[in-house]
Amino acid sequence: MSSPRIGYIGLGVMGGALARRLIREHALTVFDLSPERCAEFAALGATVAASPAEVGAASDIVFTCLPTSAQVKQVIFGDNDGLIRGMAAGGIIVDQTSGATAATRAMAEALVPSGIELIDGPVSGGPLGADAGTIAIMVGGTDAQYARVAPFLATISPNATHVGPLGAGHTLKAVNNMMSAANRLLAFEAVAIAAANGLDPKIAVDVINKSSGRNSATLAVFPTAIFSDNFDARFTLALMEKDVALAGELAEAGGFGHLTLTPQILRNYRMGIERWGRNGDIHQLLRFYEEAAGKPIAKKPAS
Repeated sequence: MSSPRIGYIGLGVMGGALARRLIREHALTVFDLSPERCAEFAALGATVAASPAEVGAASDIVFTCLPTSAQVKQVIFGDNDGLIRGMAAGGIIVDQTSGATAATRAMAEALVPSGIELIDGPVSGGPLGADAGTIAIMVGGTDAQYARVAPFLATISPNATHVGPLGAGHTLKAVNNMMSAANRLLAFEAVAIAAANGLDPKIAVDVINKSSGRNSATLAVFPTAIFSDNFDARFTLALMEKDVALAGELAEAGGFGHLTLTPQILRNYRMGIERWGRNGDIHQLLRFYEEAAGKPIAKKPAS
């Protein structure tokens, strides 16, 4: 029996890193709106398609990684060149976008007449984690669907987990990113308060990392980004705001939105968008706390 043919749509910072892992072991047909990204993958040996429909025609399993579920919907159902215009019945789509649970379930239902299946497999760990092959992959779908795609996910990372039925991956990714967004703000605030009261920010972070207040931001963001020349997270304020909003929607749907901290987290990220724009880097939010403290915290000065 021949091996399944693999496609990848969306070769941005995250999708490109995931696709580079796949192409190490599998022939790949790819599509992206950026000619530069397509050229990069052509140089790696990928076949570059002219449309999502062409990727579908050349693939049994197609991975997608796009900014939002709305873009995933367009890629799959586009009138002239959508994925389903080329993909045969029996194909399966693995959406690695940080997407909306309800939208993913609706798309899967809409695909039923075509015989094409859709599952969610978002990731957490950033481009560095994808490059290193350590990224977490959260898969929502049936046992049979997971078994079908697991060998290819293993090429990306050994840290793939079947977390539940369709939509479970997107749900877990949303709450994970909400926690990440909150941890970053809380760490910025805590270190700024310490600095405002005369402490050296590096000493404050070092001691916090030996104490109960440590989190992903104090352990990783401050040492590798804030206190170095690698300030940019390469993750936009708009994308983080979107992820936190998705978690907020899930909380509201679950009936306990009034208990959550999400509105406050959203407010801060939306303040950042107002100041630095939707493409502003999430680490720029540190500037609010530096200004409040009246002291610099990052090695890289504010631009």
